[in-house]
Amino acid sequence: MMTRTTALLGWLPTGGGLRDEDWAGRHRLMTRLLAASMAVLVIFGALQDELSAWNLTTWLLLLVLPCVVAAVRMPGRRLPSIFVSLGFTIACADFVAMTHGQTEAHFTFFIAVAALALYRDWAPFGVFLVATTVHHGLFGLIDPELTYGHHSAQTHPLFWAGVHGTAVLLAAGFQVIAWRLSEAEEHRAQQNLDESQAQLTIAFDETPVPMAMLSPEGRIVRTNAAYRSWLRLPEELPAGFMVADLPIEPVDEVAPRMLDVLVAEEGNSINVRHYRRKDDGTTMWVEVHGTNLYDARGELRLIFVHCLDITANVRHQEELRNQVRHDALTGLLSRSAFEADLPVLLDAGEPVNVIYIDVDRFKTINDGSGHAAGDDLLRALAARLRSSVPAGSLVARLGGDEFVVALAAAPETGAQAGYGILAAFAEPLELGDGHLQVSLSLGLATGTSRADADDAVLAADTAMYAAKRGGGNRMQIFSDDMRVKVRERLAAEARLRDALAGDRDVTLPIWFQPIVSAATGEITGAEALVRMRTASGQILAPGHFIPAAEETGLIVPLGEHVLRLAVRHLVEWGDRLGYVSVNVSPRQLAEADFVPMLANLLAANAGLDPSRLVVEITETALLGSSLDVRERLEMIKSLGVRIALDDFGTGYSSLTWLQSVPADVVKLDRSFVAGLAADPRKASIIQAVLWLARSLGMSVVAEGVEDPADWQALRGLECPSAQGYLFGRPQPAEEFWSAFQDGHDTLATGRTDGDQATAGALV
Repeated sequence: MMTRTTALLGWLPTGGGLRDEDWAGRHRLMTRLLAASMAVLVIFGALQDELSAWNLTTWLLLLVLPCVVAAVRMPGRRLPSIFVSLGFTIACADFVAMTHGQTEAHFTFFIAVAALALYRDWAPFGVFLVATTVHHGLFGLIDPELTYGHHSAQTHPLFWAGVHGTAVLLAAGFQVIAWRLSEAEEHRAQQNLDESQAQLTIAFDETPVPMAMLSPEGRIVRTNAAYRSWLRLPEELPAGFMVADLPIEPVDEVAPRMLDVLVAEEGNSINVRHYRRKDDGTTMWVEVHGTNLYDARGELRLIFVHCLDITANVRHQEELRNQVRHDALTGLLSRSAFEADLPVLLDAGEPVNVIYIDVDRFKTINDGSGHAAGDDLLRALAARLRSSVPAGSLVARLGGDEFVVALAAAPETGAQAGYGILAAFAEPLELGDGHLQVSLSLGLATGTSRADADDAVLAADTAMYAAKRGGGNRMQIFSDDMRVKVRERLAAEARLRDALAGDRDVTLPIWFQPIVSAATGEITGAEALVRMRTASGQILAPGHFIPAAEETGLIVPLGEHVLRLAVRHLVEWGDRLGYVSVNVSPRQLAEADFVPMLANLLAANAGLDPSRLVVEITETALLGSSLDVRERLEMIKSLGVRIALDDFGTGYSSLTWLQSVPADVVKLDRSFVAGLAADPRKASIIQAVLWLARSLGMSVVAEGVEDPADWQALRGLECPSAQGYLFGRPQPAEEFWSAFQDGHDTLATGRTDGDQATAGALV
């Protein structure tokens, strides 16, 4: 029995639980309802003709009015609510008396029960229940006609007092049940809220990212430990601490306030600002992420911010920009920086002399003494070159052993500067413990306006090659006789620029040449080769525009286009074709954003296996590159892309490249393949390369296979793969894929005029 009672008491609502402002709002409502009820009853009594109604109205005023006053003036919660409860009891009893105990008048007691339940407090609730029962029983005995409106109740007032009391009690009981259920639901909601608050607290306070909550007025509502540590704030901020009180200030004083920017934003925002610490004067770059929180009316209530200190990243970017502007090896201007600064120099209105410089026989020096000695030579050469030109000259290294000088002066002064450079290198360069004599080939050209920038460099380059053809160690001034070649080069550049500016899929299509397996004779891959379609519809081979692309730097967007188109075809064709190889220029490889571009391209085609893309690097071109080739290629391999060493055997240190370049495929140059069947020495060389490649985990592709006898010899040597006119010429993508789907038959269509090989069937 005791257990059931305890359980029942435990189930009953506990009462209270309202916040002060919520209780005050409910109490104001109840007090006003009581006052309004009193006013209505006074009017109702005034409309009655009976003297008893006036007497009851008087008693109503004498008893209820003090309850209203007490409810308004008494402190605390319980006493004011009890007076409201008593006031409602008196008002209901008075109304019943005014109506001579009509049954419908008793409904007001039930209304009052529901109203008093708003307090969620046992005191006013219990007082009303007791007072109601007392009223029905006591007044039923004293004056049953004013309490009950029917004969049975007037005859047996105590019985009907019990009936009425029971009815009110039942009504109150259901209010208690609703009250208890509401408390249970609120308790669960509070538990969920507490759990959410705990999660928020952990996520907010424990995260290592500086975070803060701001009011729209700029008051700092809340911060986490990372924020306080980052800005060196105390654990407890003073009351009313504002954003303006933070120990930082913007470096750019005219920029809009960060708070104003955040308030003006809708939803999420990201802003980068440069700040200075007030305590030690150091500066920092901050990336501020803001999220605005609005209430149901759409008014901004809170701004949630988290701050990322990106100072290191910004400084790193500045260092990268500096590296882009300066050649890493020599410290001179880079090609891109020179190309940007030359038009500015030409804008000054004075003629600008461009001197293009190339080191004679540098490759011999580099190969004979090693790359380290070659780098030392370039550094020493750059230092002497810088000291031998007039002050204010632009001095840049364009790549390899090519340099350029630009100075604003009359053409005669430019010629004197060129001869001065030659004279400066008459003395040997000091390299380590020894000396090395070098000679230079110089080309001189003059430009007079910004529009002449590219033409002047191209003309100086043309003159330099004329000096080199003349034996080197001299300077050649650009003349009209050289203009024809320059025009041809400019025309090639113009065609390329037009093609790049148009629909590249149409103007610069890629064709595919098959690569076959020696074991099965099936097509296992293809090499993507770019072509140019002119406005007249003529198809131009790479020789008509690739040199211009290399010289002007347009090889970078051109190469990216070829890569994207090759990947697109790989994705469209599915997994039937093993792989596609794409030639990559050293100029492309040297670009800082080449690897990120390649990574983004692969990420955009997530379904593509990266190993199906092969990047071909020309061995001979890499020999003159100052780039850390191995590091860049390792970055490419980390993406899953394979690397092929193209034209293997044409360089001066092929075996060195095999062990230093992380290649997956070696492509034997056609010079080793042609006449292989009739030359045992070539067979021995290829056999040695095949053995070495296998030992290094590399595959081999023989290029330029045109004779069936050479193909049989390659198969006898167990060369894994081959490509050449014997298996098929480069063809447009649609024709290549159509032929591939027709059973991997030969793609060659027969010999045409100008062919240097006989197309044969696939063996």
